[in-house]
Amino acid sequence: MNTPAQPSLVTHRGGCHCRRVRFEVDAPAAIDVLDCNCSVCRMSGFLHLIVPAARFRLLAGADDLTEYTFNTGTARHLFCRHCGVKSFYVPRSHPEGFDINARCLDEGTVLAMTVTPFDDNDRAAATAAIAHLTRTPTAVP
Repeated sequence: MNTPAQPSLVTHRGGCHCRRVRFEVDAPAAIDVLDCNCSVCRMSGFLHLIVPAARFRLLAGADDLTEYTFNTGTARHLFCRHCGVKSFYVPRSHPEGFDINARCLDEGTVLAMTVTPFDDNDRAAATAAIAHLTRTPTAVP
């Protein structure tokens, strides 16, 4: 059985507006992001790059983060307490991963970005369609 090749990963860096919060994430140079229509994502302009937790590293600013939760409390919305920017968070759809705001990535490593709508009005179907995003690929013998 042929398994599709996994795209090569590069290290992207990013953070909040005041640069107190800094992170890096391993993802393809050409990224696929989601544009969710729920109220919090729509109002904040968040473009979702969801990755397994093992591909995300917080470099600075852990003490500068503050948390907001609502509804089920599963999603952990993390904001810089100084500038108010949410550059990443733990999403409800993938609590075992991280969701990075592609708009908070530093320039220079993203070669292309494909934006796909995520319909929060049909959350179950939309979440099922992206379930693969936080799975760590296994090696094929």
